[in-house]
Amino acid sequence: MRPERLCGAVRAWVVSAPGTHIYLLIIGVTSLVVASASEGLEAFLLHRTSSNIHQLHRHPVQSLFISGFWIETPSSFLLYVVLFEVLHANVERWAGTARWLFTVALAHVAATLISQEILLQAIESHSAPRSMKHVVDIGVSYGLAGSTGLLAYRVPRPWRWPYVAGAVAFFGVPLLAGGTFTDTGHAVALCLGLACGPLTRGRPVWGLPRPRALLAAAAGRDPAFSRTGRTAAPAPPRSRPRRSRR
Repeated sequence: MRPERLCGAVRAWVVSAPGTHIYLLIIGVTSLVVASASEGLEAFLLHRTSSNIHQLHRHPVQSLFISGFWIETPSSFLLYVVLFEVLHANVERWAGTARWLFTVALAHVAATLISQEILLQAIESHSAPRSMKHVVDIGVSYGLAGSTGLLAYRVPRPWRWPYVAGAVAFFGVPLLAGGTFTDTGHAVALCLGLACGPLTRGRPVWGLPRPRALLAAAAGRDPAFSRTGRTAAPAPPRSRPRRSRR
């Protein structure tokens, strides 16, 4: 591919999901700030921008908003680039920027509040140390979990059910194995993403073949399949009309 076409394809990809890439740009800037900061400044920034119990009590709106634009480990930025392109970009391009932003914001805010409330109850019942009120609670994973849930509605049936089962297992197994408040937040965010399904009503789904069609193709049958997965029946041969002799 020529450099001009490659640049055009990249530009079209970025423009098709502007919210995702603006979000990713902000994450890149804040990651550079954390990576270049001294150890004392890094600790101050991470705690000051955190949405822990202490910050939620003092600055509820500010901490909820700012905490979604920082990651604790800047070295994992490239991993988040991949996740943003696979999840956020696909959801925004398919559902629209407004619906994507609503889902991500809802998942981030609600999952943060619910998980921190559960942690507060654990602290008050002496199941967790009081120092957890100042724990670092930042990141973009709640929003990613919300996009994971919403993306399920782009997967056609019956492939949607294995997708949902895999997502539930990925976020649910750590929770059932005695996970942290963060695991609780991930599970809540996934459920909220799934609950936002009505926002995607009328949106097209991916054109994936049905399992019966794949099995028939693997068995070497006619590859011409209908959307229902049934083999297309060949048209009957035309017979020439007999001429009557006089």
